[in-house]
Order: sequence, then C-alpha cells, then structure tokens
Amino acid sequence: MAGTLARPDGGRAEGDVAVVAGPDEHGLGEELAALGVEIRRIEGLVTADALAGAGTDEADYFVLTDVEEATGIPIAKELNPDALAVTYAERSLPEFVAGVADLAIDPDLMDAATVAEELVDGAADRAA
Repeated sequence: MAGTLARPDGGRAEGDVAVVAGPDEHGLGEELAALGVEIRRIEGLVTADALAGAGTDEADYFVLTDVEEATGIPIAKELNPDALAVTYAERSLPEFVAGVADLAIDPDLMDAATVAEELVDGAADRAA
C-alpha cells in the first residue's frame, strides 16, 4: 500500500490534515487524530507519487518517522511549501535535508501526545 488516498470523493478536508510517512511506532498519528486532525498515511517508499496520492498538497503537516525516507521532505515542501515538515525519529536527519525540515523531535525527549498538542496549538497560534 503506497498511501492512503486523499479523499475518495475528491473533496477538501474540513479541518487540519497530516500526512504521516513511516512506521509511526510512537503513535504520533493517533495522537494527532485524537485532536481532530485527519491522518493520511504513507507506508513504504516516500515518493512524489505517494506524497501526491496522500494529498500532501492540502496537508497542514508532513510528519516523517523514518529518516531513511528523508528525501521525501523536500518533495513534500515542493508540493506544499506551507505544510509544516516535522520529523519524529530517534536518528538525526541527514545534513542535506536538515535545513528543509521545520522541526525535528526525538521521541526519547518528547512523547507523541505532547508533540501532537504542540503542533495543533501552534497551528492555532499561526492562524490567529
């Protein structure tokens, strides 16, 4: 499965949207969903086609949990420069993409529930 389709009916999501790419072992996607964010997942390779199929162009957040797929960050930002690119992984980002990501968080330093709350609260602050 390359990714969850943006919307079966082709429409725009009502609230915030997060594209979560990677295994999400710490449950950040579930925590965002609990706060009302629509989650679209990419499992496997984070390619331009997978990002487009998941609706990255209308996402508020692009969350990457596998730094091996870090090349997806600049592609996601190209599809949607306004999406907040967040990595939630134990390993550091490769240098060539570290400057493109908006936020890099180590799960050992901040749990998924706190990260989700901060992202959603931060989005509300940015909109105000």
